[in-house]
Amino acid sequence: MKRIGLLSDTHGYWDKRFENHFAECDEIWHAGDIGTLEVAERLQQIAPLRAVHGNIDGEDLRRFFPEKLRFKCENVTVLMKHIGGYPGHYDASIAQSLRSNPPNLFVSGHSHILKVINDSRLGLLHINPGAAGLQGWQQVRTLVRLSIDDERIFDLDIIELK
Repeated sequence: MKRIGLLSDTHGYWDKRFENHFAECDEIWHAGDIGTLEVAERLQQIAPLRAVHGNIDGEDLRRFFPEKLRFKCENVTVLMKHIGGYPGHYDASIAQSLRSNPPNLFVSGHSHILKVINDSRLGLLHINPGAAGLQGWQQVRTLVRLSIDDERIFDLDIIELK
């Protein structure tokens, strides 16, 4: 079993509460718009980091983090891309890939809107953890924690940073 900390859109902002909320996590996943290498490095000090770059991330971050990342966690196939849309409105840059080879879990960011949606048509769970940084119009900054055991995704916690 793995406990995952999930965030997006930090835009270079570090909140020391990330350490507390992700302290028990086996991995941290960042869905893009990291903002600075310092944020990525600080997350890696908490737990191993998997991340994709976002549209605001410069070459320094793009060198380390791809545009999209497909991997296995336990027996769950995960696809992560910063600009991804959501069920029924997937971004054109990822829609065909999702239809032709759907993962079990699709993680995206960009919108700054927290969403957890079951896509019954493609048989996947979509999660957008919202925005953890200060940049943008969101009223509440959010993080997500979840557990993965074999093929099960469960114990999903939504954390509001007020």
